Amino acid sequence: MSEAPFMPKATAVWLVENTTLSFKQIANFCNLHELEVKGIADGDVAKGIKAYNPILAGQLTRDEIDLCSKDQGRPLKLIKKNQEEVVVSKERKKARYTPLSKRKDRPDSVLWLVKNFTQLSDGQVAKLVGSTKGTVGLIRNRTYWNFSNLTPRDPVILGLCSQLQFQKAIEKADRRVKREKKLKEKEKKLKEQEEVKPEETTNEIN
Repeated sequence: MSEAPFMPKATAVWLVENTTLSFKQIANFCNLHELEVKGIADGDVAKGIKAYNPILAGQLTRDEIDLCSKDQGRPLKLIKKNQEEVVVSKERKKARYTPLSKRKDRPDSVLWLVKNFTQLSDGQVAKLVGSTKGTVGLIRNRTYWNFSNLTPRDPVILGLCSQLQFQKAIEKADRRVKREKKLKEKEKKLKEQEEVKPEETTNEIN
């Protein structure tokens, strides 16, 4: 067996959630059985284990993941490095199996949503497409590792969420924007009134 990365199961969780690598590639890299990796994607294995980012840990490069994503016959190459910090993501809720094609569609759908519906919060976008707030934030800021290869695509058409879920999210976001707008207008009026009061006092004295 080849040398496994630090925290292999947690690394496998991250790779399943954030890449389009095949289960076989992930299994070989993490020294796990392919069925075990499929179990992680199904939510049957590694329940409660927090994802460990191998890029931030210095065990993989973004270029390496990109190359292997395009060629599923290519094995991932581990960068041997002393692990000093454990980088984790928030614990997954109700993990479920997501086909490879759907995992690939998530970032594209995130880009479509943040471009066309800026009022949606990162949390709302993440919930709609089954991604994470961190990934949504990176795509919104154009710092996502594979941003140049993303193509904006409607999550409803891709089957990542229903039209009803999408509409409810938009309506909720619109209500929040209106509340924030009213609050800003109220604060502005209060500020203007406070600026007028000193002038009135000065005129009374004169």
